[in-house]
Amino acid sequence: MNVPQSLSRAALRDFRAWSALRHRNYRLFFLGQLISLVGTWMQTVAQAWLVLALGLVAAAQFTPVLVFGLFGGLVADHLPKRRTLIATQVSAMTLAFVLAVLTATNTVQVWHIFVLALLLGFTNAIDMPTRQAFSVEMVGREDVTNAVALNSAIFNAARIVGPAVAGLSIAAFGTSLAFFLNGASFLAVIAGLSLMRDEELTSPPAIPRPTTVEAVFQNLGEGLGYVRRTPIVLLAVVVVGSVATVGMNFGVLIPAFAQHELRSDATGYGFLMAASGVGSLLAAIGLAVLGRPRPGIIVGGGLLLGVLEIAFAISRSFPLSLLCMFGIGAGGIAMAATANTTIQLSVPDHLRGRVLSVYTTLFAGSTPIGGVAMGAIAASAGTPTALIIGGVISALVSVSGWVWLRRRPRTVASTDALSPGGPGGRLREPVSVSSRVGQVRTAK
Repeated sequence: MNVPQSLSRAALRDFRAWSALRHRNYRLFFLGQLISLVGTWMQTVAQAWLVLALGLVAAAQFTPVLVFGLFGGLVADHLPKRRTLIATQVSAMTLAFVLAVLTATNTVQVWHIFVLALLLGFTNAIDMPTRQAFSVEMVGREDVTNAVALNSAIFNAARIVGPAVAGLSIAAFGTSLAFFLNGASFLAVIAGLSLMRDEELTSPPAIPRPTTVEAVFQNLGEGLGYVRRTPIVLLAVVVVGSVATVGMNFGVLIPAFAQHELRSDATGYGFLMAASGVGSLLAAIGLAVLGRPRPGIIVGGGLLLGVLEIAFAISRSFPLSLLCMFGIGAGGIAMAATANTTIQLSVPDHLRGRVLSVYTTLFAGSTPIGGVAMGAIAASAGTPTALIIGGVISALVSVSGWVWLRRRPRTVASTDALSPGGPGGRLREPVSVSSRVGQVRTAK
């Protein structure tokens, strides 16, 4: 039986795995991000090569996110997100070009890199919650799950391609080219944002901007209060924040583990990180096909990461370690992307930036705290011990979240309780939920 051509085209267009790409504005965003993220990973590799004190550079880059991330959410809620993102991309592009010029002229010093990393951290403190909150404005609530999954997919695809391209460019032309190409890659994002049509964005009504210090902190308190009062959002934030702090410090721990425990070199380290990237990419694609977020994936992904991190710490077999890193990558992105989508679908439009800033602050801002803590444990007790401690805590937090879900299913609002087409995405009354964790429906 032949399927009419128009029907097959419609089925292909509406296929769940890329439903967000039906929206022109999101297609522009997707293409720009795909190009820019390759450049970002190129700069990450080149910066690591240029400065051996990478942990301190990472702390300089992510500490502003930890300190000022909540204020970034305030900016996201009160200013037009598309214009804000253009400003943050221009800032990041300028910083990349400055680093390219410094390295090309052989005038770069370590303090230059720290200052530039610090400035990039301030930019990211605004960019991250704004970019996360902008997804729903581009595609609407009905496709935001798919958009978050596709964002994760392109991030991890770039995580595989970017380091490879960086390695070739550094070998041939030095680190300056990698920094320059990263700066140029931001032009794709800026062009995509500039070409978007405002009339196709589902932007919420403007809300009054705070004009006093007291009003600023009242606005911040609204976002924090929503997280505290909304059980499923609190679960997502606590699980992701805890696991990210103790269980996802691979940049600090894996190089030493690969060298001393697996007796491998930089090539082996590259393969380990590539295996994690492939696992993350496949998990993101799986979430895109799956569609609706399930809270069980948040705790299940965290548990998978924790258990496999313990197995990785014990392993002295390189193939087994590769398999563990593949699973760790898959578990981490399944947890983080599902938490992101859960929050996106739960929060009212006027609070989205502030609530997402809590998530991004804990997820990204935990790097300096967790990196320093786990690095100190590794220095005193060995890298395997640090990995085991991180894995055990991650697993315990995830199991606790699992138990909480099973004991309090009726306190969790359903994603069906959101009215996607309604003004401001108002919440209807929470509905009772199945006792099976995998079917608990929530209110990156």
